Amino acid sequence: MRITELRSRINEAFSDPDTYSRDIVHSELGGLTVNEALVAGQEPGDIWRAIVAHNPDKPGLV
Repeated sequence: MRITELRSRINEAFSDPDTYSRDIVHSELGGLTVNEALVAGQEPGDIWRAIVAHNPDKPGLV
């Protein structure tokens, strides 16, 4: 997965994707936000899987 696809999926899944990516800390990402994980070099596909795991009650995340 490319970063553009990750961003597109986040845009579709969350009403405020910028805030989500900047402010929500994920234990699944080692205590990082999405943006911090990207800067740290984590793979976009791994980040997406962490988002899905972090939001188990959110419909439509695949």
